[in-house]
Amino acid sequence: MAEDSAQSRRDELATMILNMCERRGYYIAAAESLTGGLLADAFVRIPGASKVFLGSAVTYDIAAKASILGVDAQLLANGGAVQAEVAAQMAVGTAGIYTRPSKAGHVIGLSTTGVAGPGPDGDKPAGLVYVGIAIPDGTGAFGVETYELHLSGSRETIRLSTVLNVLRHLSTLIP
Repeated sequence: MAEDSAQSRRDELATMILNMCERRGYYIAAAESLTGGLLADAFVRIPGASKVFLGSAVTYDIAAKASILGVDAQLLANGGAVQAEVAAQMAVGTAGIYTRPSKAGHVIGLSTTGVAGPGPDGDKPAGLVYVGIAIPDGTGAFGVETYELHLSGSRETIRLSTVLNVLRHLSTLIP
């Protein structure tokens, strides 16, 4: 039952966000690690999502974060993929990948990176997640916000909880 409720809430939030973005002329792109496409799915399962949702780069591999999204390779080498600055760079990187001249200054970048479990990843516990949200600021740059989550439950629960958290937070930030 709880999972059905979470999925229903996910659909409500995604629908609301897509409608807000469409009305305000914004688009959404995502870069996903631990969510592995679930964030993209939250949007594409909603009819008409293609008006707003541009795509998602699932960069599960640490090297892909650098080569595809442009995350600083030294940052990744020094601290791994599970850190706030990586989430920030992923969000900005994905916004850049999906921006085209007609959408310049209107692409919101989202990112997820963390440990879904079942166990820790080195010194990073299961349930430690970083989210990045890059909102275009009108000058060609982004206002970037990152936040840390400490989630519990199964691997799937952590992944779904991450998506719900991203959607809840994003719904309060859309200009």
